[in-house]
Amino acid sequence: MKDKLLFKDFIGSVHFEAEDELFFGRIEGVDDLITFEGESVKDLKAAFEEAVDDYLELCQSIGKEPFKSFKGSFNIRIHPHLHRKAFEKATINGMTLNQFVQTAIEKEVAKQ
Repeated sequence: MKDKLLFKDFIGSVHFEAEDELFFGRIEGVDDLITFEGESVKDLKAAFEEAVDDYLELCQSIGKEPFKSFKGSFNIRIHPHLHRKAFEKATINGMTLNQFVQTAIEKEVAKQ
């Protein structure tokens, strides 16, 4: 099950508040907190698209890049056994662990 909305390269997370019977979410991958809500799925989708359009308009008016910038490096936490297996596989294939992980991520992202 996917609880994400997509619009103009933006990703919106989706949640449901049972007590208030309200759908709500936020735009992911930006440096700002941009939220949206609706009482139905249709309302939620419309609110998400409106939030994206409003955010793009705001960013353009103040000269700001809308998407979060990425450095290209990040730390991950995995089980030590998996770490060792990845190191072994990388070494056998004449790669560094970074090259091995980058190749694995590239393969996974290409599936989309």
